[in-house]
Amino acid sequence: MILTEHPRPTHTFVHISDTHLPAKRSPLYGSGTDADANLALMLDRLVASGLRPDALLLTGDLVDRGDVSAYRRLRPMVDGAAAQLGCDVVWAMGNHDDRAAMRAELELPGTGDDPITEVRWFGGLRVIVLDSTVPGAHWGEIDEVQLSWLASELSTPAPLGSVLLIHHPPLPTVLDLAVTVELRGQSRLAAVLAGTDVRAILSGHVHHPSFGTFAGVPVAVASSSAYGQDLAQPVGATRGQDAAQGYNLVHVYADTIVHSAVGLERGSDVGEPVAADEAMRRITGAGIGWREPRG
Repeated sequence: MILTEHPRPTHTFVHISDTHLPAKRSPLYGSGTDADANLALMLDRLVASGLRPDALLLTGDLVDRGDVSAYRRLRPMVDGAAAQLGCDVVWAMGNHDDRAAMRAELELPGTGDDPITEVRWFGGLRVIVLDSTVPGAHWGEIDEVQLSWLASELSTPAPLGSVLLIHHPPLPTVLDLAVTVELRGQSRLAAVLAGTDVRAILSGHVHHPSFGTFAGVPVAVASSSAYGQDLAQPVGATRGQDAAQGYNLVHVYADTIVHSAVGLERGSDVGEPVAADEAMRRITGAGIGWREPRG
């Protein structure tokens, strides 16, 4: 029998970002975009897929203007899907969120307007939530208090390493206008991450999938469930669109983490659709077996 090059993943996460629910259910910014409907469709498809992730990881801009009413619509939608998926939910703060409202409505740790930070464990894998928001601004920064806290937390390695959730991605932006809202002071964060067990950084904010490295750490940015960015615009221009919405699947292995962008739109079949049981039959028929995980 031929064994696969890699075993099944040790962990699977769904990385969702920028859900942008408005105060009252209505089209975003005068467009035809229904953020509630788009998120509901995304969650329905996840549930129907039969996926059993460890958690839904939401990397900020959960609501559009920090309204309590929007969080009160968001939470049952996400929690309901998580219950059907049999998984946890991890929330990170974005520049469109309000710390006090988000903390109260989602029952997050800490008090009042303090930065929203958290450490969650999934077996030996550590997920660390940072707050890159600056009240009253759309650009981001991780303050010295958080950096000191992060350094202390990372001083003890996790058995399977760590994953950071940060709304503002520590990457160059491919949209010129986005330099006005980028993460500032990135070198200070890089100094803290040097030599630690951080294996991935998950972000949102820019409304399009993006991938790179920061301080030697892979960074994966998820698109928005609400609306996407049209990257085929003339160089230097920016255009949001009621299209290109999506999320990322995150598969964690002993020696790598794989990030896969999933679009909300679906097209007609190309080639032969293959059901899961038929796919397994063909794999077995080819004499291929799954490699056992190490350890």
